[in-house]
Amino acid sequence: MLLIVGCGDVGLRVARLVAKRWRVLALTSSAGRVEALRAAGVVPLRGDLDRPETLARLAGLADAVLHLAPPAPSGAQDMRTAHLVRALARSPRLRRLVYGSTSGVYGDAGGAWIDETRPARPATDRARRRVDAEQRLRLFGRSGAVRVTLLRIPGIYALGRTGGDPRERLHRGAPLLAADDDVFTNHIHADDLARACVAALHRGLPQRAVNASDDTELHMGEYFDFAAEVFGLPRLPRLARAEAAARLSPMQLSFMSESRRLVNRRLKRELRLVLRHPDVAAGLRASPD
Repeated sequence: MLLIVGCGDVGLRVARLVAKRWRVLALTSSAGRVEALRAAGVVPLRGDLDRPETLARLAGLADAVLHLAPPAPSGAQDMRTAHLVRALARSPRLRRLVYGSTSGVYGDAGGAWIDETRPARPATDRARRRVDAEQRLRLFGRSGAVRVTLLRIPGIYALGRTGGDPRERLHRGAPLLAADDDVFTNHIHADDLARACVAALHRGLPQRAVNASDDTELHMGEYFDFAAEVFGLPRLPRLARAEAAARLSPMQLSFMSESRRLVNRRLKRELRLVLRHPDVAAGLRASPD
């Protein structure tokens, strides 16, 4: 039995992939999500990671957990993961846990290629909360019989995915950095990420981090220029970094302040994942309109 915590777009893609092999449960704090989960063949469980007293029933339910729930939007710690771990610690049958973390834990690498041996150097509270979650889960794995795998996830894209469809930004006309100031970004198609989650549940090594990234090697501006060409939309305007600092929000700037290229060797060799969309060129051209 598989329990998905944070069963949004990627979680539902995972549920479809494993429907014939596993019974799938999903934790939700929203009454409005119950029918949608049932329609997808998922058994909804009401509970709230911010209210640990609602999580007691999680102990003993599942053999495997896929934790995709984000931390709370403030603080340096991920108390949601802390509450989840406390609930799962009472489970006699849990053997596997996969956590969807972020490549933001690495911080800025100046555009260098980095693998999972690079120490975490989070530069934002958002990334610090993810590092806190990783540390809690690794400790949980080391203290018992649970095999914990951390997927460090970059930008997730897919057409029709909220927040991951490049056409959204192209339509908004939100500016990008000028070429001389631009940063390398990393990508994974939502379908390949779902497949990586399943692979990690089956083949992830104990207390192991894996970069869940495709083979794309593009600056942020190059990615959106390519998307504009594919969809016949205008390219986004470019700003020098100094001008961007004056015009863009701190959140927008934070995504333009770190540059790195992720080595995905473990994803391919250890999880044995063959990417169906090895780069954004394949992913955007293959996506339905």
